Amino acid sequence: MTTPDPVRQPSIDEIRAARTRIANSAVRTPLIPLDGFGRDGGGLWLKLECLQPIGSFKIRGAANAIALAAPAELERGVYTASAGNMAQGVAFAAGQRGLVCRVIVPDSAPRAKTDAIQRLGGHVVPVPYDEWWSVLVEHGHPFESGFFVHPVSDSNVIAGNGTVGLEILDELPDVDTIVVPYGGGGLSCGIASAVRGQGSDATVFASEVDTAAPLVASLAAGDAVSVERIPTFVDGIGGSSVLADMWPMARDVLAGSLVTTIEGICEAIRTLAFQGHVIVEGAGASSVAAALEHLPEDRRIVAVVSGGNIDTDVLRRILVGQAPH
Repeated sequence: MTTPDPVRQPSIDEIRAARTRIANSAVRTPLIPLDGFGRDGGGLWLKLECLQPIGSFKIRGAANAIALAAPAELERGVYTASAGNMAQGVAFAAGQRGLVCRVIVPDSAPRAKTDAIQRLGGHVVPVPYDEWWSVLVEHGHPFESGFFVHPVSDSNVIAGNGTVGLEILDELPDVDTIVVPYGGGGLSCGIASAVRGQGSDATVFASEVDTAAPLVASLAAGDAVSVERIPTFVDGIGGSSVLADMWPMARDVLAGSLVTTIEGICEAIRTLAFQGHVIVEGAGASSVAAALEHLPEDRRIVAVVSGGNIDTDVLRRILVGQAPH
């Protein structure tokens, strides 16, 4: 298999244009402080993308990519490959335009997410994890037709995601550090591109979980590498490798990766529920866990809470002090 061409980094003008383009799909989410963290002017703020209409930031990139597709490309509808959140974003955006939507999901995808896809009018196509991952690598499936919306490796998707960065800088222009969950890199690279394009000195870190942390391993190796992946309830991040076409951008725009544990993520979910009064999924809590574990309290930090779609039973077990895997 040949090495794919690197994904083009979106310009700041493209990110600004995306903000206008997706205004009728994505909402401007709150940026709120987390009580009990911070000293000497520092603090931790939460960018609550879990409050989007679909419970995830993915609505931003999906809406932008579909809006920019040519009418002829959409004649047979759209499809994507997603563990759940991008699927909901694509299904939502497709529904707004009256388009047929099919979603290839790993057969381990949480019921909460597949049910939500179907409620939004998407048709769920479950496949083994390795087959699902190959759709991301190959940018499509040989038996599917329609316009393929890649959940990560698409400049238009990344530009839509980058609008999160614009909103953060609007409200907290002197932010020092932004921590973003790392699944495939589309959100973190989009935010970092916006921050850089706006001339901010803020650093953008990825957050990963130690059961599958390909970015930190790739940064250490100096190349995109594969890692052992242990499946857990943290399904929105934690791939088996860094996508080769995203590696050059991730290496260039991200300051590094902060790795947390399942236990740390569970504690962050409890903190967000009891102190922040918001419900988040494992991936969305990883940025908060990483910030609490790794970053000094005298810095002005934003943790991007990327999504809130978590199975009810998993949430119940976490809230009573368990750490489900």
